[in-house]
Amino acid sequence: MNGAADMSQAAELPTPSRQYSGHNRISTQALTSLAKAAAAEALGIHAHDVRADWADDAGLLALSLVAPIRVPSLSAVLRDPGRIQVLGGSIWERTVHARTDILTKVTELSGARLSRVDIRISGAHVTEGGRVQ
Repeated sequence: MNGAADMSQAAELPTPSRQYSGHNRISTQALTSLAKAAAAEALGIHAHDVRADWADDAGLLALSLVAPIRVPSLSAVLRDPGRIQVLGGSIWERTVHARTDILTKVTELSGARLSRVDIRISGAHVTEGGRVQ
């Protein structure tokens, strides 16, 4: 009988979905700002240089980005060819890595379910001297 009493008490406890009814929405503008910030960090540029567009991809979000990428000047690379590896490799390698970073950050911070991130590099922000951040 004690087991039956315990079961009836457990059934009466509110579930989290009943206790916190309602829904949350993240605006397109907020998602876009987040995507731009994540892309800027991954590509070493300013967020205002990134263009982000969203599309529906079978119920998930597909993110398309157009942005420049930070690169060292050719004279800096001639002086120190190791700078390319310090940056994370070639532009192609860095873009592939950035895609994964951006998808992970946007998903973790927003809770949105992204199917993919497409990046089109639109130019290069050339840096002189010093290390690229």
